[in-house]
Amino acid sequence: MPTDIAPASPWSSRAKETLGQNGALGALVVLGIAMAILSPVFLTPQNLTNVGTQAAVVAILAFGQTFVIVSAGIDLSVGSVAALSAIVTGYGASNLGLPAWIAILLGLATGLAAGVVNGILISYGRLPAFIATMAMLSVARGLALVLSNGIPVKVPAEVAFFGSTLGGWLPVPLVIMVVLGVLAAFILNRTYVGRCMYAIGGNEEAARLSGINVGRQKLIIYGLSATFAAVAGLVLAGRLASGQPQAAAGYELDAIAAVVIGGASLAGGTGRAFGTFVGALVLAVIRNGLNLLNVSSFWQQVVIGIVIALAVLTDTLRRKSK
Repeated sequence: MPTDIAPASPWSSRAKETLGQNGALGALVVLGIAMAILSPVFLTPQNLTNVGTQAAVVAILAFGQTFVIVSAGIDLSVGSVAALSAIVTGYGASNLGLPAWIAILLGLATGLAAGVVNGILISYGRLPAFIATMAMLSVARGLALVLSNGIPVKVPAEVAFFGSTLGGWLPVPLVIMVVLGVLAAFILNRTYVGRCMYAIGGNEEAARLSGINVGRQKLIIYGLSATFAAVAGLVLAGRLASGQPQAAAGYELDAIAAVVIGGASLAGGTGRAFGTFVGALVLAVIRNGLNLLNVSSFWQQVVIGIVIALAVLTDTLRRKSK
């Protein structure tokens, strides 16, 4: 039977599929247009670079958080682990006299160790992820304060490089964010560990019966999350030019929000690195736009809270509809 309807082009079909799978992308476009209308400064190259730089730390934390949420878990310790890793790096270089690269590896290893402890408590100690990671949140923050005596710790120049710019215009945090985003996407989509994350998040018991060693996979998942948090801590220390024991406080909530805004479900089984990246950009654009409009920081917290609530509500409605 003849029809007058022309077939959709591959490009348009792909664009519709992307927007359909990730409503946050559409929200980001709408936000960008609105901010551009309200503030002529928003679309300037310098401000857009600032938005990307501001999103970097939260995005890196959120990439690691994506692994956990896809597997139906939660990690409340990432902000504290980020601060502890930066403090350990600065302490190793300044107080112990370690070469910078060894101090950096020590900071990353600290993050990995915190994640493995989380995984052990959850997999073998049978603690709920919420409780285990909340305990690590307190332990890591406390250790950061103990090592630093509550004051900023000097970091080596190699760490300060993480907060610098290349060629005077390309922020290093932006480069690191993109690299880790690609790595997160590769892990989720192209590795056995990534497939296990989706299987465990979809149905943990079915994953176990299919032969997946769920306990070992959770060690890897929480280890990856904390290692990403350690990198975020080094980037933040580079931007601040010091290790701050109270740095990244509350960032775990922003990371979770970025993952959920990006289309992941708190029930597990769904989520993408690209969606998380878009979610982090949404939060950064909102904060940047409100700053440009001279909105009080107190009201900014209210707005971010509403955005988080709407994202979780959308996730709940989406799951009910399915």
